[in-house]
Amino acid sequence: MSSLPTALWLSVSPALQRFNRPLISQLSQHHKVALWEYQQTPDEPIGLDVPFILLHDYLKQLEQPVHLIGHGTSGWLGMMYAQHYPERVKSLTLLSVGANLSVNWQSHYYAMFKTLPCDRQTILTQMVNSLFGRQCPFKSQLLTYILEQDLLTSPSPNSLVKQVSVTPQLISVPLFVAGSRDDLVISDYQLNAWKPWLKSGDILWQCSEGRYFFHCLNSELVGEKITDFWQSLKQGTGNREQAIGKV
Repeated sequence: MSSLPTALWLSVSPALQRFNRPLISQLSQHHKVALWEYQQTPDEPIGLDVPFILLHDYLKQLEQPVHLIGHGTSGWLGMMYAQHYPERVKSLTLLSVGANLSVNWQSHYYAMFKTLPCDRQTILTQMVNSLFGRQCPFKSQLLTYILEQDLLTSPSPNSLVKQVSVTPQLISVPLFVAGSRDDLVISDYQLNAWKPWLKSGDILWQCSEGRYFFHCLNSELVGEKITDFWQSLKQGTGNREQAIGKV
């Protein structure tokens, strides 16, 4: 059996990786899922250019296209890659990614920081309530620390000085977009705004609950939906498992 992955989970937010593990574990029961990680360092420019290059350096070593999966900013990176190198992508799954690709929890944090007369810790605590619901003091403190670490190590281009807006482009690869109905970051509007970009066979799906990290709290259900999507591609017209040349 080939040791090459059939799916690649993208992670440019190492502090948030713990919320991806339940779904990765679920998918790994029946699929070869590899993890690709990137951590922003203080000496690198903030943005997705560097991780994009590093991701391509990895993927061009593989002989076959893979399913890409990304949550939040990691999904934005996956979208960028699928636009430039569709021949290397079997499908793209976006979790909690709005039609404005740059919208994430950090963009909401900076918007609150500008408008509310609160300090950083107070706003981060409010973000915990928005992302996870009300928590006990100990868990709230832990989640606040995790979000603070993500601000330091994620390459999200949003900042207190500038917040960007990025619309998607039509891509040729099959697309699965998922979110949660009770997500205060990726709202119904942001999710439904994907409809003009969907092709025949693409899927837009909402989980009933789970907020921004719905894929963690509902890993079994989300795993089934993604597996069904991949299975539909095998049964459809697009057998894209042919070998590809290296660049």
